[in-house]
Amino acid sequence: MDIHLLEIFIQAAHEGSISRTAKKLNYAQSNVTHKIQQLEADLQATLFYRHKKGITLTPSGQILVTYAEKIINSMNEARAAVGSSSTPSGPLAIGSMETTAAVRLPSVLTQYHLKYPNVDFSLITGPTEKLLHNVLHYELHGAFVSGPIEHPDLTSNKVFEETLVLVTSPKHPLIHSIHDVQNHTMLVFPKGCSYRAKLNTFLQEEGLLPAKLMEFGTLETIIACVSAGLGITLLPYSIIADYEFRGKVTCHSLPDKHSSVTTMFIKRKDTLITPALSAFLDETVHGLN
Repeated sequence: MDIHLLEIFIQAAHEGSISRTAKKLNYAQSNVTHKIQQLEADLQATLFYRHKKGITLTPSGQILVTYAEKIINSMNEARAAVGSSSTPSGPLAIGSMETTAAVRLPSVLTQYHLKYPNVDFSLITGPTEKLLHNVLHYELHGAFVSGPIEHPDLTSNKVFEETLVLVTSPKHPLIHSIHDVQNHTMLVFPKGCSYRAKLNTFLQEEGLLPAKLMEFGTLETIIACVSAGLGITLLPYSIIADYEFRGKVTCHSLPDKHSSVTTMFIKRKDTLITPALSAFLDETVHGLN
């Protein structure tokens, strides 16, 4: 089986469109179609349903995705294992929640880069749900996510504990109870964010619904809007402490059972521990404990 055909197949499965796949790979659309047809002929199976909106995996295609990802990852690991030296180098893709990336990682990543300049490091931020998906599908070597995490294909290590607080503008009255916020707009990250899920759980346990939820894609935007009085949010205190010190926001404590959240570092159990990843674990994950 041609590995190149599998790589095109995986890209098409992710894109859900022949035209987008061709654009992504800088191929002619007819070339992508031909390659997929070649793979289908080789396997004697139809891998995609074709329709007006694009392409969708058939049951056979869904099965092949899992095997193709493992095959491609194994080939990449083989290249890394054969070509690697004891000196950390080569690609290393790590994911992180935006809050962790904004506050906890900058200094340790700077030190890592200074010590290992030959590592082609990339940091991908996103909500916990998306990062889990990316790690499981071999798109990231590991990720900082909100725990606890239990999955048969993953290992997870506790990195640190965070204290969650409700965050308001400085002009907002003191919050004595979660019931004090039920008529206010809540500012949240997109679905899949662990802090948003924790807020929803907290409100549901109290039999409350927020007056309105407003989604924002970046931490800076949420903090700026809270400071301006647009609404209230839930964030780790470490993220917001400096803003409170400067008088931009006010923090309000939560009941103990809702105030703690654990940040974990996850990776697949079958991930090859390259020198670059080993050094990263030593310098960052272990260093943040």
